[in-house]
Amino acid sequence: MAEKKYNKIVLAYSGGLDTSVLIPWLKEHYGAEIIAVSADVGQGAELDGLEEKAKKTGASKLYILDLKKEFAEEYIVPTIKAGGEYEKYLLGTSFARPIIAKRIVEIAKKEGADAIAHGCTGKGNDQVRFELAIKHFAPAMDVIAPWRFWELDSREKEIEYAEAHNIPLKISKETNYSKDKNLWHLSHEGLDLEDPANEAPINKEGFLELGVSPENAPDKATYVEIHFEKGVPTAADGREMDALSLVEYLNGIGGANGIGILDIVENRLVGMKSRGVYETPGGTILYAAHSKLEEITLDKETSHFKAIAAQKFGELVYNGQWYTPLRKALSAFVDSTQETVTGDVKLKLYKGNIIPASVTSPYSLYSSGMATFDEDDCYNQADSAGFINLYGLPLKVRALNDAELAAKTGKHFPDVE
Repeated sequence: MAEKKYNKIVLAYSGGLDTSVLIPWLKEHYGAEIIAVSADVGQGAELDGLEEKAKKTGASKLYILDLKKEFAEEYIVPTIKAGGEYEKYLLGTSFARPIIAKRIVEIAKKEGADAIAHGCTGKGNDQVRFELAIKHFAPAMDVIAPWRFWELDSREKEIEYAEAHNIPLKISKETNYSKDKNLWHLSHEGLDLEDPANEAPINKEGFLELGVSPENAPDKATYVEIHFEKGVPTAADGREMDALSLVEYLNGIGGANGIGILDIVENRLVGMKSRGVYETPGGTILYAAHSKLEEITLDKETSHFKAIAAQKFGELVYNGQWYTPLRKALSAFVDSTQETVTGDVKLKLYKGNIIPASVTSPYSLYSSGMATFDEDDCYNQADSAGFINLYGLPLKVRALNDAELAAKTGKHFPDVE
C-alpha cells in the first residue's frame, strides 16, 4: 500500500512488545520524527528505564504523564458509582484508554504532530477505545494502526524483529502473555489461555502479579471496613484516603486474600470471543462494598432501574464510548441516585471469597420493625389481603373470562380446570 509521509508522529508508547518494535518500524516506513508518550496509570516498575529504551530505539523524546490521580477520581470512581461492568469484567483496560488517548492528543497538538500511532491489534477492543477518543478530541488527526496492515502479523514475528534490531524485551516466546497492567487491574491473554480447555495457571509461580490464588491465601479471614460518602469511597479501616490511595490499599489486602481473580470468555466488540484472566483485587472489594451499601440506601424502583443503567454504562465503557453524550447522561443519573449512598460496609475476606459482615447508613431504608417475624406495631398484616386482591385482579379477570368462553364454545383452555 502507498504510504503517506509524515513529519512528526506521536506514538502511544507502553514499552511492551508492540510499541517497542513500532518506533524503528515507523521511522523506517514513514521517515518521520517519532515522539513517544507513556501514561502512568499505575503500572509501576513497567515504566523503569522507559525513556532510555525509547530514545535508544529511535524516539526523539518521551513524555511520561502521571495520570494516576485523575484516572482514579474521574474514571474509576464514576464507574464504581454506576456499578458498571461487562460480562463480570470490571473494565480495567476499558476505562484507562480514554484518559490515555485524551492526553496523547494534547501532546500531539502541542508538538504539531501530523499523526498519532498505536500498537493495538485489528482484532481487539483497544483500537476502538483509542480511536474514538482521538476522534472526539482531534477529529481531523490521522491515525496509524500498523497491526491492520504490516508484515509483523504475529507476536512471534515481532519478537524476531526486535531481536534483529537489538530492541531489549522483558519477554520471550515462552513467556509471551499479552498483559495490561494499571492501578485497577492486570489482564492476561494469549499462549495456553487461548484454549478454554486449559486451566488458568493461577498457581504457577510468577503468573499472578497482584496477589495469590485462593489456595495460597491465608487460612484466617481478614476484615476490611470501607466508608462511602454519596457513593464515593473515602476511607478504609478508619483511615481517610483519596481514591488513588484507597485502591492501592485495597489491592494489597485483596491480593493477599486471593480476591478478584476472574477467568472468562468474553464477547469482544469486534465480534469474536476471547478468553482472559483478570486480577482486580481492590476493585472487586469496592464493587462488593458499594453494592452492599446500596442494598439499604436505594428504594426498590431506583435500585432496579439503576441495574439496567449499570449494564448499559458497562457496555459503553467497554466499547470505548466514554466521551459520548449517553455515558455523560448516565453518570448524571447515577450521581442523583448516590445522594443517600453514605455509610460503612464491613467485609470478610477469605480465600477468594467476599462475605458481608455488616452495613450501616444514616439513610438506611431497612426497618427491623417492619421486617421482624416477631410482634410489631408498625405493620398491619391484614392489609395484605386487600393488596393481593388488587395485585391479582388481572389474573382473576382473565381466569373468569377463560372459564366463560370455555362454557360457551366448548373449547378447552389449558389454564382452566
